[in-house]
Amino acid sequence: MPRKAREKSENGIYHIIMRGINRQTIFEDEEDCAQFLQTLQRYKEKSGYQIYAYCLMGNHVHLLLKIGLEPLEQVMRRLCGSYVYWYNSKYQRVGNLFQDRFKS
Repeated sequence: MPRKAREKSENGIYHIIMRGINRQTIFEDEEDCAQFLQTLQRYKEKSGYQIYAYCLMGNHVHLLLKIGLEPLEQVMRRLCGSYVYWYNSKYQRVGNLFQDRFKS
């Protein structure tokens, strides 16, 4: 059975939640948090989104953002893919880091 399509926000503002797979920790130390924020900033310039708020917890992330030039799915693909690639390299692991698709 296919999953339900994500509802589009009329104003383009989304509250995004991403959780570690199996509730795994996704920020082991301050360097991990800094890397995620740098990735968020780097793609902000490329994708044109605005960040209103963020909260980095041990095993999940909350983002409040407004999409710009690119659709939400592409923004999240860039952001998550880049961070997971870096995280897996740092901790010498393979596979998914985030559980399911992001929630909004």
